[in-house]
Amino acid sequence: MADRYLSLTATAPGRFLTRRLGLPQPTALKRWSPGHPTLDGPLLHLTAGTSGLDLAPVLARTGLAGPTGLTTTGTGTTTGIGTGTGTGTGTGTGTGNPAAVVLDATGVTDFATLAEVHAALHPVVRSVATGGRIVVLGAPLDAHDHQQAAVQQGLEGFVRSLGKEVGRGRTVTLLRLAGDATAAESTLRFLLSPRSAYVSGQVIEVGDITGITAPEDWSRPLAGRTALVTGAARGIGAAVAETLARDGARVICLDVPQAESELTATATRLKGTPLPLDITAPDAGERIASELPGGLDVLVHNAGITRDRKLANMPADRWSSVLEVNLASVVRTTDALLSAKALNTGGRIVATASISGIAGNVGQTNYATSKAGVIGLVRALAPHALADHGVTVNAVAPGFIETRMTAAVPLLVREAGRRMNSLAQGGLPVDVAETTAWLAHPASGAVNGQVVRVCGQSLLGA
Repeated sequence: MADRYLSLTATAPGRFLTRRLGLPQPTALKRWSPGHPTLDGPLLHLTAGTSGLDLAPVLARTGLAGPTGLTTTGTGTTTGIGTGTGTGTGTGTGTGNPAAVVLDATGVTDFATLAEVHAALHPVVRSVATGGRIVVLGAPLDAHDHQQAAVQQGLEGFVRSLGKEVGRGRTVTLLRLAGDATAAESTLRFLLSPRSAYVSGQVIEVGDITGITAPEDWSRPLAGRTALVTGAARGIGAAVAETLARDGARVICLDVPQAESELTATATRLKGTPLPLDITAPDAGERIASELPGGLDVLVHNAGITRDRKLANMPADRWSSVLEVNLASVVRTTDALLSAKALNTGGRIVATASISGIAGNVGQTNYATSKAGVIGLVRALAPHALADHGVTVNAVAPGFIETRMTAAVPLLVREAGRRMNSLAQGGLPVDVAETTAWLAHPASGAVNGQVVRVCGQSLLGA
């Protein structure tokens, strides 16, 4: 269903009226398309503290930095477009408002260098282009240095607050790097692109993993790989399947036999394979494995249902059906595929959680339990799956996404869901799909055990 309020605020009378009434002022988000693959504008690179990261080569490959871009570095630099003051030095080239700002704060270890975060971003935050990105790079908390841990943890509060301030479709993310910049290249490419339009206020950890292999073609990183998407007949699942196919994957689309017609249409359109199967069947994992003689490279657990009702009015079957589809089948299928070694080394498992599993929701004790369970599964399984099978395990946690299901929500509830985030609008299925594709990327091997909210920085939850 179209967001009429968003359309209204795009007009001059609508902007005037909503501004006078103090109502939200959403900005239409620019998402990835073949004609719009990168952000519009240069990149500004700042440093707080003393960093040992060699970011320049990675940033140069984002499509933003370069001969016509703006790259400014220096310890404690506070830099605008082509100008600089502060405790360090900086150089700048290029013109125009930055489409993205990357602040390397990995060297922030004490209160003096924490002040440099303010000094660097304070003069430039207003100049970031509409729909731009601010990415702060932090370091893991040092358990043996409480001052370093304090100031690095402070960056989380800083980023979450700044994300709620910047407006105009801009996003802010904290990326904690345990290793070198190369391990974070796929993540930086994602965050500094239109693909991350609905991801803001997040903290993402990138581990210290060596031997990350870049794809031969970054535009088709999944070429030669096989992906299975559950719940793929429609909605978010269909969008995920389409995005993985766009990235080169051979996609197997799974959904219940009752949705076979839509499932077949989706798979045919993507030149994939339909697999009508009830994911709750006790032997679902074994049956999937039998369909994969060459093994599986990407497993996306997207199938899910809702059976909302307050606990006092919820019969046992509404509880058990949601838990069975959304959680128990995920655990069983994953265990079966790992045991059968059906997931190839370097494989990716991406499960769909929800902000309901983080913040809870009225009438959703069953659904929130199942999605919180998915988060628990991801965090517990991730280190073992990587160590034992060479497979990463992550989750996406959607917020209010414009789907057939949310279109059926009562008007006032739907409008509240759309506006209660920093971007003041609902997300699209493709936003979840793009985040899933980043986690499924062959160069995302250093991203493991993460739960990334795709919610426009919802005001609910952490």
